[in-house]
Amino acid sequence: TLKGVFYQRAKLIHPQEDLLKSFRPDDRKHHIIINVGGIKYLLPWTTLDEFPLTRLGQLKFCNNFDDILNICDDYDVTCNEFFFDRNPGAFRTILTFLRVGKLRLLREMCALSFQEELLYWGIEEDNLDWCCKRRYLQKMEEFTEINEREDDLIENETTGETVEETKIGLCMKKLQDMVERPQSGLPGKVFACLSVLFVTITAVNLSISTMPDLREEEEKGECSQMCYNIFIVESVCVAWFSLEFLLRFIQAKSKFAFLRRPLTLIDIIAILPYYITLLVDTTSVGYKKPSSGSIYLDKVGLVLRILRALRILYVMRLARHSLGLQTLGLTARRCTREFGLLLLFLCVAIALFAPLLYVIENEMADSQEFTSIPACYWWAVITMTTVGYGDMVPRSIPGQVVALSSILSGILLMAFPVTSIFHTFSRSYLELKQEQERIMYR
Repeated sequence: TLKGVFYQRAKLIHPQEDLLKSFRPDDRKHHIIINVGGIKYLLPWTTLDEFPLTRLGQLKFCNNFDDILNICDDYDVTCNEFFFDRNPGAFRTILTFLRVGKLRLLREMCALSFQEELLYWGIEEDNLDWCCKRRYLQKMEEFTEINEREDDLIENETTGETVEETKIGLCMKKLQDMVERPQSGLPGKVFACLSVLFVTITAVNLSISTMPDLREEEEKGECSQMCYNIFIVESVCVAWFSLEFLLRFIQAKSKFAFLRRPLTLIDIIAILPYYITLLVDTTSVGYKKPSSGSIYLDKVGLVLRILRALRILYVMRLARHSLGLQTLGLTARRCTREFGLLLLFLCVAIALFAPLLYVIENEMADSQEFTSIPACYWWAVITMTTVGYGDMVPRSIPGQVVALSSILSGILLMAFPVTSIFHTFSRSYLELKQEQERIMYR
């Protein structure tokens, strides 16, 4: 670049400079003075020729005083000075764009304020550099999510206020507060505590049902008093979860949107296995296909065990009442790119170290453990993630060097995306916490 071109396209005017003495009447044909929030800049008209659609570029086409005031807030004829009552810090980025055509987002500036400044000065968001544009779009997506939640909350409150004060309307309002807003009052807190209590009982009951004695009784087709008690407890818990699901379904304004929620799908998947198990048990008792022997019953038993194992999904229901689990889900949704990078790093490293170790161990140590490259993939996974089961161990010194390299590479590759994921987690936690505080304040 030519020396001084950047300075000539826009110049900062220091406060001690006397414009009336240094500014000549003929200069207004070549220069204008822009005053943004008390900070003055001297711009040649040629700088604005490249940006005719911006707010500053439109000044050149103004023919009278009224046209000028439609663009700026005030105008001084003596100095040809245009006043703008805007943020001077944000205008620095606009000025840099006018000088060299590069638009950057300052870290200390709010993304919403920056968007308002771009709209005011008539500059498109596509002019942002790629490094700043990614951060800007991420911030705007987060703001959009927050605004959607706020709009839904305000809409629910306004519709609740405009509903006719009938007994049905009041009951639906109280029901919605009880099942969706634990902080709304005593009924909501009691309902949330009962939900968490039954989830805990279900997890404990599922753990007890896998004891060896109970498994032997199940295989023999017997049912002791302990087995019967476990069935009664499970039935009570499922009855509560079914009632809770029905209450949430009744109070939902949009039934289709309610059924599409992730937590609702988890509820359905967790509740259905109990009823399917009852149906299979009742239809399979005393029934046996004559041509299949015991194969049919073995398959039925396998299906029942798989369905009973799905009951552990009840634990995911704690996300309704746990801010930490909600933060975890939001972070996982926002960090899909980081998780993809982590998986990509691991796949590349695994594809590099597994064949290398296979060749070394089979040529130098004649190992019987590393029988194939796919088997080495398993070794590379548990080694790079620092799990180290010890079921496959290199014997030769070069193989141990490769193992050490894979361990160090795994530590470094897994540490790279963790920082970004941690910042996203902390930011998501603060957002959900502030949202919860706003709901409680309302």
